[in-house]
Amino acid sequence: MKHSGAILTAGPVSAHLVKLTVPMIWGIFAMMAFNFTDTWFVAQLGERELAAMSFTFPVVMLLISLGIGMMAGTSSVLARAIGAGQTERVQRLATDALLLALILSAVCTAVGLLTMDPLFAALGANEQVRPLVKEYMSVWYAGFAFILVPMTGFGVLRATGDSAIQGKILIMASVLNLILDPLLIFGLAGFPRMELEGAAVATVLARGASLAAGFWAVHFKHGLLTFTPPTLNEFRASCASLLHVGLPAAGTNMIVPAATGGVVAIVATFGPDAVAGFGAATRVEQLTMVVFFAMSAVIGPFVGQNLGAGHHDRVSDALRVSALFCAGFGLLVAAALASAAEPVIGLFGDNETVNAVGRTYLWTVPISYGAYGVVVVVIAAFNGMGQPMPAVAISVTRMGILYLPLAWLGAQLAGIPGVFLGASAANLLAGALAYGWFVRATRSVRVASDTPPVTRP
Repeated sequence: MKHSGAILTAGPVSAHLVKLTVPMIWGIFAMMAFNFTDTWFVAQLGERELAAMSFTFPVVMLLISLGIGMMAGTSSVLARAIGAGQTERVQRLATDALLLALILSAVCTAVGLLTMDPLFAALGANEQVRPLVKEYMSVWYAGFAFILVPMTGFGVLRATGDSAIQGKILIMASVLNLILDPLLIFGLAGFPRMELEGAAVATVLARGASLAAGFWAVHFKHGLLTFTPPTLNEFRASCASLLHVGLPAAGTNMIVPAATGGVVAIVATFGPDAVAGFGAATRVEQLTMVVFFAMSAVIGPFVGQNLGAGHHDRVSDALRVSALFCAGFGLLVAAALASAAEPVIGLFGDNETVNAVGRTYLWTVPISYGAYGVVVVVIAAFNGMGQPMPAVAISVTRMGILYLPLAWLGAQLAGIPGVFLGASAANLLAGALAYGWFVRATRSVRVASDTPPVTRP
């Protein structure tokens, strides 16, 4: 194997986190820009097309969450194995993770294509918008393997501590999507005008390029693949290890778009323009959350390697540093968005209702971004520890117990602004819960590891 082993178990904690996070910032920013680019070009087609893409967002994020779960499970299991020096097991697990991702993508494609009409009708897409939604999602579903398999490969790379190559691959995919979007959406340079379908084709092609690049990095750079077929028992054992964290992590991430779908349905009661404004604002939000997502991408492998090596103090230090940074950076982001909300939302068109909803969102929700950053970092840290159920509980609490009910109540009391006030309150409460929970969990792990085993006569 060519990777350098447990490189995160020695040296200054803050320095490691910065070194890992910076390349991931650019990579995740590129992928957020990927979505922003799609939304901006589609917005030039009209409000109906923008509303259609906004309806696809919860479903797309639901399936992307499966990829995030596979990344988390793969990264957690491999990082702990690397920290413990189990090199042969790492290679078997990495290979089996990619095979499992391929199988899951085929299942999701089949289910997605068969359920489009009832699903999007349930989300509130009317008969005028639904054909456009199907136009986009038919292509997106068909290319889902190009999304799920490379995301799983990124989990392999994260486990090694190599965040730089993943960042480069994500930037490459985003640039390719930026080039393809106008060509395929508007039919430039001799390409057919495909409009909304063209945005989906551009996405699939760009993701396909990331699949090829990811395979090169995993196999040729790090030597983490084996072409020896697993026995059925080996594959079952690998799947059990991967899914122990991967399934709850996927569920944790699926809770967010599923609940967001519920919020979209609440917003849809105020009309399609309100949905379009909400969709535009949440795409802007994704770009501003890049640093938090980058930190969550690296905290899991850091925790996993150090837990595998028995360095519990380094785990606690990493959380403390990350939480302090989230709080400070979140306030800076909130101030920036409050001052720039009007021109930023104006980039998506001149419909006053759309712009008013988008501005209201960016004036209300960002004050809670620092707390949300703590939530995503803590969830990733729990997954890195191999304890996915607290992460599930935190996410369920934030979205199901806090966000949805508070958004509904806010809508009844104050309309659209009330929905967004509910979102902000949910983030703040969940952030405090998440931090306290992880502090207690790390203390319990340290006490358990320091307790000598009971000897029986």
